[in-house]
Amino acid sequence: MQLEINVVDAFTDTVFKGNSAAVIITDNWLSDDLMQSIAFENNLSETAFIVLDDDGIYHIRWFSPLTEIAFCGHATLASAFVLFKKNPNLEFIKFYAKAVGVLTIVQTNSGKIQMDFPSTKPEKVDNIPASLLAGLSIPSVEVYKNTQAYFVIYNAEADVLNVERDNERLTQLAPLDVVVTCEAQSAEYANYDFISRYFWPANGGDEDPVTGSVHTGLAPLWAERLGKNDLVAYQASKRGGILDCVVAGDRVMISGNAVQYLTGVITVEESLV
Repeated sequence: MQLEINVVDAFTDTVFKGNSAAVIITDNWLSDDLMQSIAFENNLSETAFIVLDDDGIYHIRWFSPLTEIAFCGHATLASAFVLFKKNPNLEFIKFYAKAVGVLTIVQTNSGKIQMDFPSTKPEKVDNIPASLLAGLSIPSVEVYKNTQAYFVIYNAEADVLNVERDNERLTQLAPLDVVVTCEAQSAEYANYDFISRYFWPANGGDEDPVTGSVHTGLAPLWAERLGKNDLVAYQASKRGGILDCVVAGDRVMISGNAVQYLTGVITVEESLV
């Protein structure tokens, strides 16, 4: 059996930047074991699998190399990019995922892809877990938490950029991951409102290049702190990525560019499907 695979760099307009995701569209679901094996073999942050239902809604599932992920923003962006490219007359795309419900995706006049997500604004944590305190080399100013991650607030960009982590300690926070963030301050980041980095040793690997899902928590957090609902974020990984965020009540619109890296074919034995 042959499966088309597209690899897309999301939240960037430059190949080798942003976050790579693989996109595989099938008529019916592959087995969970096969989807996980393909994601492991791809060794990208996520591989997205898509099946179109009779009502025109694309059901989407996301797999890291280690496990199925409840919600992934950059692989949703990559998937929409592939579908819009295959169907240029599409005005919008509707995805469905169990954890987030129906997501509406559109292309803006600027060419960016805009995703409408539920807000996952985090709440402040008073009792910070020992594993989090021991897992980061720089003490936090404040810590927040939602169902995805701990949000560690720093005062300085240098702290976000230079913090070192103990993955063994952070893994003890599973199923939650860790995002470190601060307000953008320097001339280098003058075009952004806040910056962040995302560590997920328990669910995907070491550091995620760009994490769309966590910005559904970061955006409302910074919207409240900065007193503005339109924000531009930069995820300061080695690859880097830019996310335009709009907070609107209990929804967060996240927009970004994407660029094609690869189109190919996977060959798997019929017995594995």
